Amino acid sequence: MKNLSARSGARRAARLAVSGLAMSLAMGWGVRAVPAFAQNAPPTSSQPSSVPTPAPRSVPSSFADLANRLLPSVVNVSTSAVLKPSKNDDKGPDSSDPDGPQVPPFQPGSPLEKFFHDYMKHKPAPNHPPRRQQALGSGFIIDASGIIVTNNHVIEGADQVSVTLQDGTEMPARIVGRDSQVDLAVLEVKPKHPLPTVPLGKSDKARIGDWVLAIGNPFGLNGTVTAGIISSRGRNVEHGLYDDYIQTDAAINRGNSGGPLFNLSGEVIGINTLIYGGAGGDSIGIGFAIPADDARGIIDQLRRTGHVSRGWMGLKFQDVTNDIAETLDFHKADGSNGKGTLISEIDPKGPAAKAGLEVGDIITRVGDLDVTGQTMPRIIASILPGAQAQLTVWHKGALKTLPITLGQSPTPPDMPPSDTHQPEHRHAALGELGVTVSAIDADMRTQYALTDDQRGVLVSRVEAGSPAASRGIAEGNVITQVGQDQINTPDDFAKAVQRLHENKKTEVLLLVQDDDGLRWVPVPFLGN
Repeated sequence: MKNLSARSGARRAARLAVSGLAMSLAMGWGVRAVPAFAQNAPPTSSQPSSVPTPAPRSVPSSFADLANRLLPSVVNVSTSAVLKPSKNDDKGPDSSDPDGPQVPPFQPGSPLEKFFHDYMKHKPAPNHPPRRQQALGSGFIIDASGIIVTNNHVIEGADQVSVTLQDGTEMPARIVGRDSQVDLAVLEVKPKHPLPTVPLGKSDKARIGDWVLAIGNPFGLNGTVTAGIISSRGRNVEHGLYDDYIQTDAAINRGNSGGPLFNLSGEVIGINTLIYGGAGGDSIGIGFAIPADDARGIIDQLRRTGHVSRGWMGLKFQDVTNDIAETLDFHKADGSNGKGTLISEIDPKGPAAKAGLEVGDIITRVGDLDVTGQTMPRIIASILPGAQAQLTVWHKGALKTLPITLGQSPTPPDMPPSDTHQPEHRHAALGELGVTVSAIDADMRTQYALTDDQRGVLVSRVEAGSPAASRGIAEGNVITQVGQDQINTPDDFAKAVQRLHENKKTEVLLLVQDDDGLRWVPVPFLGN
């Protein structure tokens, strides 16, 4: 579980934990009771109030019928990943300083030299199976054909993903697309029959105090239902691009990540993502969900293209506070302080500079939407690169309208680790190893019984008498790593091998998957 820092409006530091996979940081919470004192209480009046009182909404007597209807659409997401040391870890196994005592030199090629090299570099034994870590999260079905939504941090780094339905049916899942900036991912399974689904609701219509249900798999306890209310809206916890979370007191714990937050109509109004962790990391009644209205466009893009394309203006800005508005004499027509985003820096080659924006300008609207420092990032990011938007700008005391054509965000998108999008080069032949590898596609998955989430490159040909053949590598094997580098395309494989060859290495260490599982195989270069 990722541990993140969140600051409140009073700048108080707190520990924020992702509610999905691992332990949250232990933290104690102190609560101090403050007595209330009556201060010049006015005498009560028998006159009725002139303010109309809305009719109270009834409290549900039970959530049983709603929970029974929604439970089949919520799934358990299980992931597995190979544990491997850091690429940049050049320290010894005792974490000694590399500038400290050094290993004495040995004759090149001697057994002692090889032993100390392998020991200091944590090189795994060729026949020793790699260690794997397991993790659990939640998700929900939005399409009967098998489309599932979860959090990106649930599946990030996983090389195997599976989904378990409420009835116990387990299926391998393929990662269709993922987005780390908003922490969303879309999975796909291939069911034999249509699956029960739930719709995304209008989270913007949800109000503070509304009842909500959270369903997920905390601590691996499948199909756990908890109830609460919406405690707040638009929470800024300084985590991710869209800091616009729904806060709820419905119990959310480790394993709930990616699960749905429902309204009483059975619509998903949020995706449970974060919690404030108490001692031991469990729930203390403060959880956060990504609003469905923020997630809807991201999910659609992930389903269509496997990644998210975001608009970019090429500027830095900050929220216009009351102090800033007073200093700049920036007011609305009614005399109240103005709201917007104050530009602090402009990329001279970016779209904002081309549109004529200047440092000190205040952007008040994008299209027909009012903006603030909090809402500006997600509004701009929701506009596709190349599209034009109309900005309302406060410039030296006067409002004006400027058109701007958005560019492509310089932050590269998170690409799916599956064969959703085939690479430019489908094959790579490496004569120095005597092997040809190919990108994994749907036909190969069927031919070699590979799961939809299998990553790496397929061995499509092995030359007789070659180094690869001498080490038992055969057609149909899958190579997932070269040394500590994970590979997903033939180009990845060829570049990793070429780097080792250029560095005068005599062999290459491959992580190979066959019918018996994963194993490390050292393969010498031809002529060694």
